[in-house]
Amino acid sequence: MDKTARRYTALPAALLVLGLGVMAATAAFAGWLEHGTAIFLSLAESGMAWCF
Repeated sequence: MDKTARRYTALPAALLVLGLGVMAATAAFAGWLEHGTAIFLSLAESGMAWCF
């Protein structure tokens, strides 16, 4: 019975961490879509665009 209780407490924690990760990735992608051109142009001006 102890294993079952531990499994049901770990599952919500894992889902919470997964959800936060998906939200962070979505925010990063939205930021890249919004500011990607400016980021690339600033890297190109400094000569670092070839590193990516």
